[in-house]
Amino acid sequence: MNRGWMHLKQGLALAACWMVCVAATAAPDLRPPSVLYGELFDAVQRAGIYPDSKTFPDAVARYSPDEILAAYRREQGATGFDLRAFVAMNFTAPQTAAGGYHSDRSQNVCEHIDALWPVLTRGPDTQQPNSSLLPLPHRYVVPGGRFREVYYWDSYFTMLGLEAAGQHDLVDEMLANFAYLIDTYGHIPNGNRTYYLSRSQPPFFAAMVKLVADRDGDAVYARYLPQLRREYDFWMDGVESLKPGAAFRRVVRLPDGIVLNRYWDDRDVPRDEAYREDIATARASTRPAAEVYRDLRAAAESGWDFSSRWLADPQVLASIHTTDFLPVDLNSLMYQLEIALSRAVSASGDQVEAKRLRSTAELRARAIRSVFWNDKRHTFTDYLWKERRHSDVITAAGLYPLYFDVATRVEVTGVAKAVRASLLRPEGLVPTPTVSGQQWDAPNGWPPLQWIAINGFRRNGEAALAQSLARRWMLEGAQEFAKTGKLVEKYDVTGLSDAKGGEYPTQDGFGWTNGVLRALTVEYPQPAICAQ
Repeated sequence: MNRGWMHLKQGLALAACWMVCVAATAAPDLRPPSVLYGELFDAVQRAGIYPDSKTFPDAVARYSPDEILAAYRREQGATGFDLRAFVAMNFTAPQTAAGGYHSDRSQNVCEHIDALWPVLTRGPDTQQPNSSLLPLPHRYVVPGGRFREVYYWDSYFTMLGLEAAGQHDLVDEMLANFAYLIDTYGHIPNGNRTYYLSRSQPPFFAAMVKLVADRDGDAVYARYLPQLRREYDFWMDGVESLKPGAAFRRVVRLPDGIVLNRYWDDRDVPRDEAYREDIATARASTRPAAEVYRDLRAAAESGWDFSSRWLADPQVLASIHTTDFLPVDLNSLMYQLEIALSRAVSASGDQVEAKRLRSTAELRARAIRSVFWNDKRHTFTDYLWKERRHSDVITAAGLYPLYFDVATRVEVTGVAKAVRASLLRPEGLVPTPTVSGQQWDAPNGWPPLQWIAINGFRRNGEAALAQSLARRWMLEGAQEFAKTGKLVEKYDVTGLSDAKGGEYPTQDGFGWTNGVLRALTVEYPQPAICAQ
């Protein structure tokens, strides 16, 4: 038996034990399909029964998992056993979100986006037996394509567009759903699927609360104080007993005592939705497979799956070591969460605790400026906490301190110069200047990064750069819509070809593209794009 398979079996056994404990205290069964179906899941994914590894985890079983697994064990050794036919008999494959939608080419971009909201809206859900979907009590917007469920950080950028379009009730319902997820599972998972429960995504819940509070007042902060607390506790779990130079789950204490956060996943086996791909990546590495799986999963929690940002060798995915990084974007989000907690406590009447939380936030702001500011690159970069050095990779994540009002004026000037020199392209901003074949690298541009950059610059004295970037991105979206009748999840911002890279084809729909473009049409009206 080879070492990789031994690691995989051990990992599956540990995961099964962990998820059984979770399932014993909750209904429905929260075990992911890889645990529920064991060797059948492994066989289906390795055989490539479906071209997309996400299809089988999303399929709905026609019978109980125990019945199906027992039947597979009885029948698999029989002469003429057909695995594909067995799967078709026992599972219903999922449909593509908005797959049958046809654009009205007479509409402008804003009209197209507003017409798509109901097409991409789901819920309230009912519990579906033998499904990996975690039902939500209110309506929500899915991204589209293979993404048939709600996604955590995507949703903030989708909500920006809904708010701009006057869909305030739907924004409120989506926020209530995320509060429900925190109340039910102790955190917001990557998406509302059982196989996403072991990780989260960039923590934008506080920014969602702020979005609604900016409309309805500080009482919104008080209303969501319990969930803000639990969100914070999830990300800071283990900090009290953490020694200098050590890490536990998502927290790291540096030798000087500074506490910062990293991305993590509580499982170290192949992802259900990328099972075959993860096994291939681990096989290409000389490291223990469990370490590779953990770092792949941590990158998925970051939302940047995948990018040279996380790679020791920018051309080799198997060199991924995400958990060794303190990410500047995550820690800026944690600052925003601490500020939101302070405002929520203040709105609830406890001014002493609010002042303490504000001091905690200010400590983090100082840590962001001291730890992540890279004097060599004159911008914010990630920090390799084990090696006690900055990453040399300039990324769009360095714009988060501007968006969340952490950066000084001198730092803003440095970031703007670095963006112009390394990240700005004719049609938008690239995540990194590296061309690696990974989707979160050049030449691709992503909607959330454009929004963070545009508004970070706009609010910090770089209005001309913000306007230039907004114009480039809006024209890119409008031109592609004119050619194809679609808005997709990412674009090639060099203007040379279509977006590429990643584990799956570029998806259309598309939630956060619609949200960012719709919100930008309010901030930067363009009659040629959205004529009224």
